[in-house]
Amino acid sequence: MTDIRRADERYPGGDAAAGIVSRHAFSFGPHYDPGNLRFGALIACNEERLAPGAGFDEHPHSHTEIVTWVAEGELTHRDSAGHETVVRAGDLQRLSAAGGVRHVERNDGAAPLTFVQMWLAPRESGGEPSYEVVRDAAGRTPYAVPGADSVLHVRRPAAGEEAEVPDAARVYVHVVRGRLRRDGAELAAGDALRLTEPRGVRLAALTDAELLLWEMPPEPGPRLP
Repeated sequence: MTDIRRADERYPGGDAAAGIVSRHAFSFGPHYDPGNLRFGALIACNEERLAPGAGFDEHPHSHTEIVTWVAEGELTHRDSAGHETVVRAGDLQRLSAAGGVRHVERNDGAAPLTFVQMWLAPRESGGEPSYEVVRDAAGRTPYAVPGADSVLHVRRPAAGEEAEVPDAARVYVHVVRGRLRRDGAELAAGDALRLTEPRGVRLAALTDAELLLWEMPPEPGPRLP
């Protein structure tokens, strides 16, 4: 099964006056949609754009695997476990919130910041938070998130090439940039594919493109409080 979700169908969020523009792929905050709570282990896929000097003040997370892909600019991360890092375009950040952690996310640079943040439900709750940054991650995927039994692939097909989709129980594809075609349907930046049991699927790049693909198990993680 293939389910295409367009960029303009995302729920708007953020605070434009504060330099924050957010677009949510799943039910989020005031945009409650019982029919769009999750896909497999994935419970959020947020596009975030922060103007220079803008950011999210310290806030808590728990029982969530948080994976962030920086598309442009620099993201400053600080958390209650003592980590302070600048995550740059092409880098991947993972924060396993486990039993609880607080963090700050800011654009302390002079240029606009764009990142995609994805939340996954872990198989088990509790534990100690952990943190990792993978530099120049496109060439270092697949990247496994064992706590959510999921694997992230980054694909960067050039115009005229094809991007292979993993054969899996569930695959979520997010188009970061570029245009692609799948069985006559064209995909653009911000669009997403939700695929159930894909086999031999390929996406034809109409322009240079960048994709994030989540390979996920047949059953979602537990519903955590």
